[in-house]
Amino acid sequence: MTTVIEARGLSKSYRRTRALDRVSFAIQAGRIVGLIGPNGAGKTTALKAILGLTPFEGQLSVLGKDPYRERDALMQDVCFIADVAVLPKWLRVSQALEFVAGVHPKFERARAEEFLRNTDIRMQSRVRELSKGMVTQLHLALILAIDARLLVLDEPTLGLDLLYRRQFYDTLLNDYFDKERTILLTTHQVEEVEHLLTDVIFINHGHIALDSPVEGIAERYVQLTVRADQASRARELKPFYEREVFGRVAMFFEGRSAAELEALGEIRTPSIADLFVAKMQGVPA
Repeated sequence: MTTVIEARGLSKSYRRTRALDRVSFAIQAGRIVGLIGPNGAGKTTALKAILGLTPFEGQLSVLGKDPYRERDALMQDVCFIADVAVLPKWLRVSQALEFVAGVHPKFERARAEEFLRNTDIRMQSRVRELSKGMVTQLHLALILAIDARLLVLDEPTLGLDLLYRRQFYDTLLNDYFDKERTILLTTHQVEEVEHLLTDVIFINHGHIALDSPVEGIAERYVQLTVRADQASRARELKPFYEREVFGRVAMFFEGRSAAELEALGEIRTPSIADLFVAKMQGVPA
């Protein structure tokens, strides 16, 4: 399998703040990877390094290139979406298409126009005249028309209502993703995208807290829910995180088998969202 992104000892400091501290990870082709972390965890810095927007220490290869030194060549195969608010308000839809056609050699204008014909967006409309959901549709039309090998999404649906968020991800996966393409996604709305992900990377304080394929979570982690009066027995097995829910205690274990825990209460594989909270707030076992 082809490695699309490989970081080894990736570090970045801003004055006295260590945004990334010797981070190492690899992302393979054809995967949908969630880079998930709280505010200030290092997500944006990692994306900037991957996109060639900032120098860094350590080693970083994106599609076989040094992103900072070979950014112009790299961006012919990479597409990036941040919060849709970045589009200029004065820009007309037709001008947006003309601009992308002029700067990206792999942009197919006819494909973007075909997508927009199925929306309420008009070519002469300015961005300021569009709702945020419509701006998202415009942004999506632009990226769907680019034959890029890597798509980087940084909070692409921030501020949108549920309908537009769901539509965005459904359209993205149905029309963009295939085995030759790779998607790297950051979001705070983990519950909405966890069923889309093939891999997760949790980052906190500039360090990787978890790097795993989604199918590997069930092999490493177990969530046990017990009655409060049974909690002391379960704690002897050293959960790395616990929380009380409606008079019961949910405990998270790493490296314990379901067979060890099933006699104590209800067991299940934790969701990515629940595991993220546990990893950020708990103490590693």
